[in-house]
Amino acid sequence: MTKDEESIEDESFSGKDYLDPPPVKMFEARELKKWSFYRAVIAEFIATFLFLYVTVLTVIGFKSQTDAKAGGGACASVGLLGISWAFGGMIFILVYCTAGISGGHINPAVTFGLFLASKVSLVRAVSYMVAQCLGATCGVGLVKLFQSTYYNRYGGGANMLSDGYNVGVGVGAEIIGTFVLVYTVFSATDPKRNARDSHIPVLAPLPIGFSVFMVHLATIPITGTGINPARSFGAAVIYNNKKAWDDQWIFWVGPFVGAAIAAFYHQFVLRAGAMKAYGSVRSQLHELHA
Repeated sequence: MTKDEESIEDESFSGKDYLDPPPVKMFEARELKKWSFYRAVIAEFIATFLFLYVTVLTVIGFKSQTDAKAGGGACASVGLLGISWAFGGMIFILVYCTAGISGGHINPAVTFGLFLASKVSLVRAVSYMVAQCLGATCGVGLVKLFQSTYYNRYGGGANMLSDGYNVGVGVGAEIIGTFVLVYTVFSATDPKRNARDSHIPVLAPLPIGFSVFMVHLATIPITGTGINPARSFGAAVIYNNKKAWDDQWIFWVGPFVGAAIAAFYHQFVLRAGAMKAYGSVRSQLHELHA
């Protein structure tokens, strides 16, 4: 028996200083009978609504203040740094507010990654994604209602592949950016990390918000930074521009692939999920032959 296998068996039978929640069943119809489920769905809707409202307003404000034709200048706006802070800061605030109610996903890619890791059921995952997309659409719709002239003039905050970049670069940027975000979500909410590093008072929403901030700094020039299919979908629905719709698939495929890679990496590499499963099967076979 190798040392890795011994450590897996030791971990299985010895007491641990942390408790992994049991995997959630894929189909959990009983959730539909609980008010807590609908409360969580509403929380996801409102959080994504607020997220898009504030961030899209920031993007439009930036473009209007830097429009030379309207007398603006580069120094008159928040700049790309300010836009990145708006997205990262809102995620920090909203995850903090909703984490205890819905988990604070606010992003179909995050929900998809947690679903693959058996942390949410299929019913909850689909319901969250629908609520997130509806919330995003309503949030952008409110921006257009309040500032229709600026909204139409400055692109409506819609995600589109920037000129000079090919599709491969755009998809790659979305994959890597979403990987950073979802990997951070898994790490910040890992019960093992929370137990072992309890002496380090890290508030989970803080690194999650910072990951969004950093990814925006890197990828705004490429795709405007999606990493959130609901954010891209809501802006595309309200702006209703051909290029925004032509590029829409980039902001679904990229984030979902990035989320899947992050879930696999955290669960099966860092947390040795594959080795634990192998050790469990091996011990059961050993008991049968004993």
